[in-house]
Amino acid sequence: MTTLNAQIVPVTPFQQNCCILFDAEDRVGVVVDPGGDVDRIVAAIEKAGVTIEAIWLTHGHIDHAGGAMELKERLGVEIVGPHQDDAFLLAGLSEQARMFGIAGAVRNCTPDRWLEEGDTVGFAGHRFEVLHTPGHAPGHVVFYDRAAKFLHAGDVLFTGSIGRTDLPGGDHATLIASIKDKVLPLGDDVGFICGHGPGGRLGDERRGNPFLT
Repeated sequence: MTTLNAQIVPVTPFQQNCCILFDAEDRVGVVVDPGGDVDRIVAAIEKAGVTIEAIWLTHGHIDHAGGAMELKERLGVEIVGPHQDDAFLLAGLSEQARMFGIAGAVRNCTPDRWLEEGDTVGFAGHRFEVLHTPGHAPGHVVFYDRAAKFLHAGDVLFTGSIGRTDLPGGDHATLIASIKDKVLPLGDDVGFICGHGPGGRLGDERRGNPFLT
């Protein structure tokens, strides 16, 4: 197996980390959480010389899924994820856009495939386990490549922080349980990318994240 690469493309005024995951040798991969600025995402894909096989969504908030339907049409690929518990968020993306003053710029999203705890997804020999991690959003999922010791954590865990829980469907106790019961046990040496800001290692968060003590 060749190297798993990740390229971050910051998008939208929320500076969300849209992520292009791809195999370094085959140049085949996926786009995770295309929240918007689709032209910028497509330009980054073309510059990297990557063939995109699918769009993966961690959850249904506008800054992560707002550009999914447009990118699906541009690339001719499927949208995979999140868990079906986020169906109401994806069906309300246009309403989320109206609330943020960008009505008409975002379309509601219907994934081609929902994900469940224990499912696997992948590309070019890279296999990711799907963990259902509610709390920030009820249908949030994370993607874990055990061989690469790599986690795409979405908005569950940040460097020194955790996802907010004051949005519809959020729950603080549920989020903490998702992190402590599912994410941290993956191992201290697992590196992660998150939905906003810099990534890190799970061990550093287990020892020093003030929200987890």
